[in-house]
Amino acid sequence: MPLDRFVLILFIVLIAAGATIWLGAIIATSFAVPFGAVALLPALLIGYVVWRVVADRMGNSDDDHYDKMK
Repeated sequence: MPLDRFVLILFIVLIAAGATIWLGAIIATSFAVPFGAVALLPALLIGYVVWRVVADRMGNSDDDHYDKMK
């Protein structure tokens, strides 16, 4: 990948992250939400991702390492 394309992608990602944090801060200050509720959302998201990874690993017969052992 050329350096100019990499720098452009990195710049766009940083601008998008900054805009997301800025917008989240504006929305968070407009509501009176307790801190526990704010911390619960990322915890639920991480739990869901972990659950999906484990479910995919348990149910995917093509990716089963132990079935291919003799």
